[in-house]
Amino acid sequence: MISFIYFSVILLELIFLLSFIVFVVFLIYSNIKGSPYVPTKNKELDLILKEAKLKKGQYFYELGSGNGKVVRKAVKNYYVKGVGIDINPILVFLSKVLSKLQRIKKIEFKCENILNTDISKANVVYLFLLPKLLDSLLPKLEKQLIPNTIVISHAFKIDAWKNKLFKTIKNKPFPTYFYRK
Repeated sequence: MISFIYFSVILLELIFLLSFIVFVVFLIYSNIKGSPYVPTKNKELDLILKEAKLKKGQYFYELGSGNGKVVRKAVKNYYVKGVGIDINPILVFLSKVLSKLQRIKKIEFKCENILNTDISKANVVYLFLLPKLLDSLLPKLEKQLIPNTIVISHAFKIDAWKNKLFKTIKNKPFPTYFYRK
C-alpha cells in the first residue's frame, strides 16, 4: 500500500512538472511571436471599459486575449458580443473554461495569429501589445476595420494614428489610448 501511494505521488509530480513545462514553452512561444502574457489589472480594466462606452450588441475583439479577462468582462458587464484571439492554445483553452464557469454566452475564443484573423466585424478592438506588433498589425486595422471603430491600445501608443487619438487615460504603470478609425 505504501509503494502504491509513493508511486501515485511521484506520478502526480511528474504530471505537474510536464504540465508546467508545456505551459512555460507556450508562454515563451507567445513572447517570441509578439507579446508576452501580461494581464490587465481589474481596477484599470473597469475604467477602460467604462470609458469605451460600449453598447449592447456591439462586437468587442480582444487581440492577444491571454486568459480572456478583458473580453469576458466586456461581454458580462456590457452585453457586447465578444471575440478573443490568442496564439497560445493553453490560454485559449483556459479562456473557454473560465467563460463556461462564469456562464458567459455570446463569446468565442480562437487560437490564431492576430495578424491572420478576420476582424472586420469589430466595433471595438482592445490591444495590450508591444509596439513592434502594433506596427505589424496597423495595415490590418486600416484595411479591415469599418469607419468609427474604436481601437483601445493599453500601454503603448499607435504612433501612426496620432490624428485618430481622441482620449487618453493616464494610469500608472500603463496609460491607455483610445483611437477612432
